[in-house]
Amino acid sequence: MIRPEDVKRLREQTGAGIMDCKRALEESSGDVEQAVAWLREKGLSTAAKKAGREAREGVISSYIHHGARLGVLLELNCETDFVARTDDFQQLARELAMQVAGLAPTWVSREDVPGEVLAEQRQQFAAEAERDGRPADRVAEIVEGKLNKWLESVCLLEMPFRDTEKRVSDLISEKIALLGENIRVARFARMAVGETAERDGQEAA
Repeated sequence: MIRPEDVKRLREQTGAGIMDCKRALEESSGDVEQAVAWLREKGLSTAAKKAGREAREGVISSYIHHGARLGVLLELNCETDFVARTDDFQQLARELAMQVAGLAPTWVSREDVPGEVLAEQRQQFAAEAERDGRPADRVAEIVEGKLNKWLESVCLLEMPFRDTEKRVSDLISEKIALLGENIRVARFARMAVGETAERDGQEAA
């Protein structure tokens, strides 16, 4: 039997609808952690189906840190103005703007990183591996591992969301499943007093 308090807990934890939470708990024999994983997989599946749909509505969200010395503008797109006005969508936009403020990504996604930048990073990691005396047949594997780790530090969608195990892309996928529309980060700009270099997120592919 699925307990109402477990449904409430799962809803608070994931933001999913009540019926989806009930279904997830039923599929997971009442195990909340397994239900979270089930909802995450459902979100990824839903997101994949909706990824090709046009998203031209949305909001510009802003976040100004205490002291007004750091600020972020972020454009989050969806398919309809109705969804753009919902609390869930606007909260997501604000959370993403706060993520940009705190972790200072350079690009939205790994697809936005210029090819020459990737090539330069690969060369650097390969040189480090050789300098450390790593076996030649393992250098390529080591380079790709380090490259993926580096991408997690410079691409918003690749980053862990706050102190959780989910990535920002997983969070967006969950909201796609919840709201029923394609959602994408179009761009962002982060500015801090005293910084001369502007760090703009590039438009997502």
